[in-house]
Amino acid sequence: MTGMKLTNRDYPPPPRTSIVVPCYNEAEVLPETAKRLLKKINQLRSDSLVSENSKIVFVDDGSSDKTWEIIQQLHQASPESFCGIKLSKNRGHQNALLCGLLSVKDYCDAAISIDADLQDDVSIIDDMLKKHREGCEIVYGVRSDRNSDSVFKRVSAQSFYRFMRLLGVDIVYNHADFRLMGKRSLEALSQYGEVNLFLRGIIPMLGFKTGVEYYERKARFAGESKYPLHKMVKFALEGVTSLSIKPIRLITLLGILMLCVSVIMIVYFVTRHFSGDAVRGWPSMIVSLWGIGGLILFAIGIVGEYIGKIYLEVKHRPRYIIETILGEQ
Repeated sequence: MTGMKLTNRDYPPPPRTSIVVPCYNEAEVLPETAKRLLKKINQLRSDSLVSENSKIVFVDDGSSDKTWEIIQQLHQASPESFCGIKLSKNRGHQNALLCGLLSVKDYCDAAISIDADLQDDVSIIDDMLKKHREGCEIVYGVRSDRNSDSVFKRVSAQSFYRFMRLLGVDIVYNHADFRLMGKRSLEALSQYGEVNLFLRGIIPMLGFKTGVEYYERKARFAGESKYPLHKMVKFALEGVTSLSIKPIRLITLLGILMLCVSVIMIVYFVTRHFSGDAVRGWPSMIVSLWGIGGLILFAIGIVGEYIGKIYLEVKHRPRYIIETILGEQ
């Protein structure tokens, strides 16, 4: 029996792919980012890894510099490759990223999210697309090391990932927001209604088959980091409070512990009283402080359990408002 020659019909067509790039005051780096991404998407088209109508979608998160003007120029120069979305005001990186992903989900077969600072390695996009073709619905771009970080940032980031896992949050270690998502996972993501977003924790919850591609993160090409210390702390708190109510439960446990200590102190002071070795008034004051403090914390913890569940369920404020759209995503 002679072998059969495979034709193009035996292979699935290349996916229509959108590369989503959230931008906030990225005027210094954006022209170089656009240049590199355009070169990459043209190479992907020629290698039949993406379809000819694949796009690069920039999401302007209420920038105060010339970011939007640059996006407009890019779209005018190459409307077949560049699209733009302008938010009405700055809503934060996670909301801008979600806006881009949900805006392209009806037009594309796969969406790749990447930051505008050129620290993520675009060369692994080929392998991410290949993994998607092999059946991975989500492919994470994960840092192979943190040698380019300062000692403080490296230690704080590693501590953050460990702390999140300790709280029961399913999070990919050393992964930021460089990932590929297929159409099914984008549809699933659209069903999540959280206003306080932490996509690094939400996306692993989707439950699809995943893959990982490792890369060496580079230094920022130009401009300043959009995550100084205070924003990093705020982002970490957002991740903890939006995905876990364990901190509230820890308060409840602390209240129970203080109640137990109060009971032990009562027994101790009663024993001291009958042995004739007690200071008048001091035992009752200390026991009252421990007892009332324990009861207050316990009560706050119980109420917090209910508030925590309400907090995670009922907030339905708009996560972003689109002001302008350039091109079909």
